[in-house]
Amino acid sequence: MSYRTIHFLSLMAIVWVFLSCKDGQENSVEMRSVYYWSTTWELDSAQRAFLKDNKVSRIYLRYFDVVINPRGEVMPNATLRFADSIPQGVEIVPVVFIVNDCMAKGVDSLGQLILSRVLQMSETHDVMNVKEIQIDCDWSKRTHDAYFAMLRQMRDAAHAKGLRLSATIRLHQLSQDVPPVDRGVLMMYNTGDVRRLERNPILDMDDAAPYMRHIKKYGLPLSTAYPIFSWQVLVRANRYAGIIHGDDDLAILPGDTILTHKVSLDTVLAVRESIDRLRPDANREIILFDISKNNIQHIKQTHYEKIYHP
Repeated sequence: MSYRTIHFLSLMAIVWVFLSCKDGQENSVEMRSVYYWSTTWELDSAQRAFLKDNKVSRIYLRYFDVVINPRGEVMPNATLRFADSIPQGVEIVPVVFIVNDCMAKGVDSLGQLILSRVLQMSETHDVMNVKEIQIDCDWSKRTHDAYFAMLRQMRDAAHAKGLRLSATIRLHQLSQDVPPVDRGVLMMYNTGDVRRLERNPILDMDDAAPYMRHIKKYGLPLSTAYPIFSWQVLVRANRYAGIIHGDDDLAILPGDTILTHKVSLDTVLAVRESIDRLRPDANREIILFDISKNNIQHIKQTHYEKIYHP
């Protein structure tokens, strides 16, 4: 074998190693994150252990909702009550959920009002490590212009204070205009119609598949949120009657049945692998929704490890 041939093969080996390392980096998880979606911030020992054991470095913390009150006014609602301290070394991303109908009210200063309230809450409760604020809204064609105008206003105001603005991205929004924010979080849950009792409305690949092809070219940096929650659906006369959120929020009558929806580990891993093939950078940050006490208790730690690990 000639020196030239050996030199060529050596170069090819170096290139192969480089590309292999690069591919491994593209599919590596750089940040483990969670959502906390409740009206009281209070962690028990199991939740604190989960954050520590899984090396969670970012918490998306729901601060409040924006709704329309009975007088037709756009108002904050279900504001988070801080009953506990923030774990050290964990970045907090305040999240505000906006009911879509609010955007049809034409509140010109809504973005600034939300930003001011988030900053005031963070200061009051010593939430120090805030670098980003997130907006969650299932906007529609009817509210597109108002929602995007609000995001532009809020993004510019946030940038002036050295903050990023992100938004949740639902699957059906992947084929629509890209919102004017710094980045998005792809919601890989609530993919189906809860009224279709024969399907899993939390995450079903048959529901998700038609939208997945848009992920590759979607024009925002993305992270991905995966479900670890379950739903109890009340069924009456073989029809959907509501979701049971507590022991007494829905009356259960004789003849009613309760259908439990949850997502298997295999389903979550299959969806994760699909995103790895289409848009591997979207899995550099993996977010679990959400770390309520019930969710932490019913899922094995080994399942979390498999979701977080490549």
